[in-house]
Amino acid sequence: MTSQETVTKEQPWPLRVGAELIGTFLICFAVYVFSTFGSIIFSVNLAYLALGTGLAYAAAVYALGWVSGGHFNPAVTVAAMLTGRTRIVDGVLYIVFQTLGAALAGLLVRFLLPTSSNVTLAQWLTTAVNGFDKGSVSYTTLNQYGLNFSITQAIAVEVVAGLLIVGVAMATYGTRKYAPATGVAYTLAAAVTFPVTGAALNPARATGIALVSQNQSLSVEPLSQLWVFWICPVLAAALVALAMIIMQMAHAPRKKGDDPAQLGGYDEAAGSDGEPTADASSDDPDGSQQVSAEVEDEKSESEADADGGVERH
Repeated sequence: MTSQETVTKEQPWPLRVGAELIGTFLICFAVYVFSTFGSIIFSVNLAYLALGTGLAYAAAVYALGWVSGGHFNPAVTVAAMLTGRTRIVDGVLYIVFQTLGAALAGLLVRFLLPTSSNVTLAQWLTTAVNGFDKGSVSYTTLNQYGLNFSITQAIAVEVVAGLLIVGVAMATYGTRKYAPATGVAYTLAAAVTFPVTGAALNPARATGIALVSQNQSLSVEPLSQLWVFWICPVLAAALVALAMIIMQMAHAPRKKGDDPAQLGGYDEAAGSDGEPTADASSDDPDGSQQVSAEVEDEKSESEADADGGVERH
């Protein structure tokens, strides 16, 4: 058990659940601001969004990971539950409060977004919501060339990104590498998925902005596509957990009795009929008796040869 896991288990559950709510709130608030103010006002590029996303997750883990373990993503929590690192009851509470934190962040950002007759709320939210086809952030650009990102592309990139994020999280969970490794994983995943889906990566993140963007005259109602951004990360979490369980079983130490020789198979110490012969090592661990017997036999043979020589003379 690592030091971080020990500290986490010592915290009362209200503190752990509260840490997951606050951490997810902070992450989602930062990501929503990157995707609205940053994208529209300053026309920030993909590198800025990806790096900002990674730094937001890393900072939250550094700040609150010692309290709750620093999941801040239902997919990571699902993997932790399946591998036995988080209890089921705690995991369910984590997921509920992660989603609540993301919803609160969405409400705050929506309240802060300025609107007018020329700039509507829908224009702000278009780059923040997650979707595919007409709901993709790249739809307007791709549609000019008769292209679009379908549900197939959305599922593919979100599952692969989920495998990366959850895999890194489970490999470094409870160690000093967890925060920086998580930040790098989210940065890479955001860079890959943002042009296609707006970089959901996290079911709570996708839910929080979808709730406040519903019925705001977007091209597609975000809640109608939200299921993709829950199923894909959870599927990735299940695959990572399955791989970990298989690896643990494959590398588990062999118990006594697993050796075929111990189960009645041929043994060099046994006779031709399979019956075991007496093993001197069981009564004489250091083999001293066997050595003494061999010395006595050699001495007897020498004396017999000497006696034979006297008789011949």
